[in-house]
Amino acid sequence: MKINNKIYNLLFCVCVLSILGYSSCKKYANPPAIYEELQRNTAKQKKVLIISIDGLGGAELKAIAPTNLTALQKNAKYSFNTNKGYSDAAGWVSILTGTGYVKHQILNDNFERIQDPNDDEHGTITSYRNVFDYITQFKAVKTGVVSPWPNLRKFMSNADFAPVVSTDIAVKDSTVALLNNQAGLGALVVNFREVEAAGLNGGFSATNAAYKTSVTTADTYIGDIMTALKARKNYANEDWLVMVTSNHGGSSAAPTNGFMMVYNTALQPLELKKTGFNTVAFKTSAVTAVVPIDKGLYNMGDNKDFTVQMQTKFNSSSYYPQFLGKSTALSGSVMTGWFWMQEGATWNLEFGGSANGGGGKQQLGIPDVLANGWHTLTMTVKYVNATTRTASAYVDGVFKSSYNVSGSKNINTNELLKIGAFGGESDFYAANLSIFNTALDASTIAANISLKDITKHPNFANLIGFWRVDEGAEGLLENKAAMGYNMVLKGPYTWVGLGNDLPASTTPDPNYVNGDKSFPTALGDVTALSLYWMNIKILPDYGIDGNPFLKQFEIEFIK
Repeated sequence: MKINNKIYNLLFCVCVLSILGYSSCKKYANPPAIYEELQRNTAKQKKVLIISIDGLGGAELKAIAPTNLTALQKNAKYSFNTNKGYSDAAGWVSILTGTGYVKHQILNDNFERIQDPNDDEHGTITSYRNVFDYITQFKAVKTGVVSPWPNLRKFMSNADFAPVVSTDIAVKDSTVALLNNQAGLGALVVNFREVEAAGLNGGFSATNAAYKTSVTTADTYIGDIMTALKARKNYANEDWLVMVTSNHGGSSAAPTNGFMMVYNTALQPLELKKTGFNTVAFKTSAVTAVVPIDKGLYNMGDNKDFTVQMQTKFNSSSYYPQFLGKSTALSGSVMTGWFWMQEGATWNLEFGGSANGGGGKQQLGIPDVLANGWHTLTMTVKYVNATTRTASAYVDGVFKSSYNVSGSKNINTNELLKIGAFGGESDFYAANLSIFNTALDASTIAANISLKDITKHPNFANLIGFWRVDEGAEGLLENKAAMGYNMVLKGPYTWVGLGNDLPASTTPDPNYVNGDKSFPTALGDVTALSLYWMNIKILPDYGIDGNPFLKQFEIEFIK
């Protein structure tokens, strides 16, 4: 079944869809309009202008430093390292829905969701509303999209204005015309695409003359747009938030990190950076990270050797949550797979093969290790013969104990590899999860406990999964091994900036100053900031991943 992920127009006389998703058989009533509980000056009407220079990376923008974008920095929060979109369409959908690729699953130029082979063919199809849908539900403004890309115009078919253009100069001219002639305009999306085209012919680098020229040309167009914006007849009674970004740096096939510039005349300049160490707070069983499809890679059968290592910091003394594993839930002593369990400060290793004709739970407890900061937990499994398969536990590179798990027999299961509490509640941080398809020896474990560059590991060729858990934004944990799969975050996860409180294998940020706040940026921030700026409350049901980070700077513009 082919899943279509287009977001529908407002229906003419009936209620708009009120939740982020919809299914083919169910609709929901609108929620009442709920606004941010802020004492804002409402004399001026809040409006948003979103501009993307497709294919412009943050590093290239910083190197070229074009005139008008550099001038905007004087009243902007800006980043030269915004998380990339995974393709042209993926980046745009993240910009316009506030969701990461993990959620929206739109990669191809047709803006249709990629079908997950594990999805239930008859299950509910979740889709995500675009920013115009939210804005026009709560605000009486007109919307517009100006892009030479027909597919993008079609994706934003609920826009009031969508002039047909084919060049960047026509984009600029049509944008200026809308700003000049449409007093009711309140949300406008503008898309320049010739920078990406120039990069495809000679490279996405400031050293490519054609690429650099296309960047400075787009910058000139932005200067013209800003002049038209400030010349609007009612500009004195309007308060515009201007966001300039890119769907990604580089090409759609090989994207790199982009940039973001959030401008308003009241803002003070600040470069937003991911600083220090950032990780996920695995707080409560609702927050997990899983490998959705592993094609059997992480099933270890009854005779495979393997090693699992993860660095953890526990913030509570919980009892009996399983916090890492690939296993069924534990029911009495019945289980299939393996998992690690917290029992106060004790780390328990659990094995079982109940569903495959093997024994139930086999447990090894390592006391007094899940406390007092970060620790590196390592488990090796070594097949010796039909009656001996040894699981060994190491803490911070030091051997603690081992036991024979051969009685479990086959530990294969269809359950997903998972970080996060299940079977109980917990509160911990995780980092640098690695899985090897060999049982590392004690000397190798001890010698590499603080290894910062995983590619230098003597058994890198055996690495079948490595997740740093330090992205800082959105819901994808990238696998950095040569083999393996990405993990996705599920539930109400939050990224936490821990500064210099970091595990042994993480490189300290040399520019981190104690007390600095970390501000990683992601494309989904654009929708979140748009709704925030227009005083539209972001409800949990919307599923928006983006961070309306201007909340941190309200002293600058709420007087």
